Amino acid sequence: LKRAARLAPALCRWNSGLPMNIGVLFVPQQEAWVVERMGKFHRILEPGLNFLIPLLDRIRYVQSLKEIVINVPEQSAVTLDNVTLQIDGVLYLRVMDPYKASYGVEDPEYAVTQLAQTTMRSELGKLSLDRVFRERESLNASIVDAINQASDCWGIRCLRYEIKDIHVPPRVKESMQMQVEAERRKRATVLESEGTRESAINVAEGQKQAQILASEAQKAEQINKAAGREANAMLVKARAKAEAIQLLAAALAQQHGNAAASLSVAEQYVNAFSKIAKDSNTVLLPANTGDVTNMVAQALGIYTTLTKPQAVKTQDENPPAHEDSHPPATEVLKAEQGSSS
Repeated sequence: LKRAARLAPALCRWNSGLPMNIGVLFVPQQEAWVVERMGKFHRILEPGLNFLIPLLDRIRYVQSLKEIVINVPEQSAVTLDNVTLQIDGVLYLRVMDPYKASYGVEDPEYAVTQLAQTTMRSELGKLSLDRVFRERESLNASIVDAINQASDCWGIRCLRYEIKDIHVPPRVKESMQMQVEAERRKRATVLESEGTRESAINVAEGQKQAQILASEAQKAEQINKAAGREANAMLVKARAKAEAIQLLAAALAQQHGNAAASLSVAEQYVNAFSKIAKDSNTVLLPANTGDVTNMVAQALGIYTTLTKPQAVKTQDENPPAHEDSHPPATEVLKAEQGSSS
C-alpha cells in the first residue's frame, strides 16, 4: 500500500491514464504508448492510428514527450563557511527515450528530484556564502550537468535548473545588511575624499596657471617697457655723446684748443684730489702728488700720441698752406702756471 501511495503521484504526472485495448487505438500527439505482449515489451505506438490484438497486447506505460516542470522542495544546505541555507528550485525535464523512461527507473520524477537535491547540497558545500549569490548561474549549470550524467540511462534529459529562492538565517541576514551598509559608507567616504582631492588639485592647478600667466604677462610688460625706455635712453645718450664729441672736436680744432684742454685736465685733477678721504679712510696716491705740471703733461702726451696719427694723415692729404703761428701748448701751460702762482 505504501508503495502504491508513493507511485500514485508519478502515474498522474507521467501518464494520461492507461487506455484499454479494443483493437483500434488513436494515440495523441506528443505521447508515447508502451505496449507489452504477454508481459513482454512489444513496441511503442506512435501518434495516430494503431492496431493491436486484444487480450494479448496491453498498454503498460503512457509517457508524455512534452517538457515537464518539477518543483524541487525546499531543502537545507551548508556552505563552505558553515552557513545553513534554505534553498528550493525548479527542474525542466523531457523524456527522450520512452523505453528507458519506462523500464530504466521505477519513479523518474522522484529519482530526478532526489538527484537534484543531493547535487545542490554538494555544490553549495563547495562555495562560500558570498559566492553563492555571485555564482548563481554557474551553480545552476553544475546541477544540470550532474543530473544529465546520471539520468542518461533513464531516458530523461534535464534542460535547465533554476534556483527560485535562497533563505538566509535572520542573524546572518542582519550581518549581511550591516556589511552592506558599511561598504556603502566606505564607498561614500572614498568618493567624497576623491572629490575633495580632485577639487583641491583643480584649484591649485588653476592658481598655478593664473600665477604663471600673470608672471609671464608682467615679464612681457617689463621687457617691453625696458626695451622701449632703454632703447630711447641709449639713443638719447648716444646722440648726446656724439654731439659732445663733435663739439669737443670742434673746440680742440680751434685756436688755443690744446691750452683749454690742458686747463680742463688740471682742474679735474685738482677736484679729484679735493675729494680724497671723504668716502673712505683708505687712500691710494701716486708718488708725485704735488707735481701737477707733470700729471697734466702726461695727460696731454697721451692725447697727443692718440691724435698724432690722425693729424699726420690729415697733413698728408691736405698739406698746410702756412705754418701755425700759435705757441706750443707746453709754453702756454707754463705761462698760465706762472701767472697763477
